[in-house]
Amino acid sequence: MVAYVIIPGIDGSDEQHWQTLWERQWGTSAVRISPASWSAPDLDDWVDAVQEAYDDASRRDSQVVLVAHSLGCWAASTWLNKNPSSPAGGAFLVAPPDPHGRAFPRQAAATFTQLSAQPLPCPALVVGSTNDPYCSPEAAAGFAAR
Repeated sequence: MVAYVIIPGIDGSDEQHWQTLWERQWGTSAVRISPASWSAPDLDDWVDAVQEAYDDASRRDSQVVLVAHSLGCWAASTWLNKNPSSPAGGAFLVAPPDPHGRAFPRQAAATFTQLSAQPLPCPALVVGSTNDPYCSPEAAAGFAAR
């Protein structure tokens, strides 16, 4: 079995969001992060929330996969790079926003603005799209390459 850490973007994921639907389908194998700063994201708070969810998930199974969306991708990658020896089985990073892009919520997510992609200590898949207002296909490909 695999345990999953669900890492949504700003304000979490609503009831119809793909992460929420997957979480429901996975049942007790899924653990969602619970940062105190959902609406005004603080990177340290989100990374701490990833740690708490990871600890909970790893008690359920030794293989843990991070499933992140939007700003949650940066919380996931930051946590992974701070914990390179963690036995994370992988990361699924969907629609990472470009912190240097025009649409990035600089004021709401100020502590995320200085981040840049770095190699991760586990297998990862970055998923982007051609119509994402927060990240161009070129930026997403650059994140995946790094």
